[in-house]
Amino acid sequence: MPIVCLGLNHRTAPVNVREQFALAEGKLPELLAALRAETSAEEAVILSTCNRVEIYAASEGAPRQLLNELRAFLLSDREVDDEVFYELNGAEAVEHLFKVASGLDSMVLGETEILGQLKVAYQLALEQKATGGRLNKSFQKAFNAAKQIRTETNIQRGSVSVANVAVELAGKIFDRLDDRTVMVIGAGDTSEKTARALLSRGAQSVIVSNRSPERAEALAAELGGKAVSFDNWESEFAAIDIIISSTSAPHYVLDRKKLEPLQKLRQHRPLLLVDIAVPRD
Repeated sequence: MPIVCLGLNHRTAPVNVREQFALAEGKLPELLAALRAETSAEEAVILSTCNRVEIYAASEGAPRQLLNELRAFLLSDREVDDEVFYELNGAEAVEHLFKVASGLDSMVLGETEILGQLKVAYQLALEQKATGGRLNKSFQKAFNAAKQIRTETNIQRGSVSVANVAVELAGKIFDRLDDRTVMVIGAGDTSEKTARALLSRGAQSVIVSNRSPERAEALAAELGGKAVSFDNWESEFAAIDIIISSTSAPHYVLDRKKLEPLQKLRQHRPLLLVDIAVPRD
């Protein structure tokens, strides 16, 4: 029962295509169930991040048939050029999984977030009883290989996460960070790490806004900041220097129409917007 992988990533598809395939984590259980019902996949794991969407699957049937079914499942009612997809079969699919887990296939080489994201995707598939011997063995080996690579090589040296890259960018825009205020819109894992990285480099304070008031309050407490209503974050705009936006909204949260009048409140001081959402905020 060979493993196959069908996917698209930052190399094969621009962000306007990737955002069409963004899969909300809360919907993954029903998507996994639908995938196994509508295709010949007997085992499956769905990985969805800002930079990639991949399906790892195994079936007793012909790999070509399974790949065709996975392609049709992902395309559904989306109208995109199917050349954005890559197809991998057998050893190539497993090798690719190892590269993804190790950060060797990431936009930021060696970044660490992808391993956690892959573990979450695998754990969800386990809970849904969507994996079996083939995928379990391959994923466990991939996790072990990723740990070994990070332990025995220098791949983690330098900026190996979106958070670190954002901090470097902020350092180039602002002479100093110790008098800067950060706003986090959407309290996801990567935005939290980015806010923590900025605070560790001296950022003055952080404001958190999220659709879930409870999540905003919890993250604000962890970061030593304050929470504001998702519908009222503009009230803090005059004090903000850096915005990290990572919501799951299907529409723009920050657009020119909204930002231009708000910039006047800030007397047109420099503002760094870090959009790590897919679909874009």
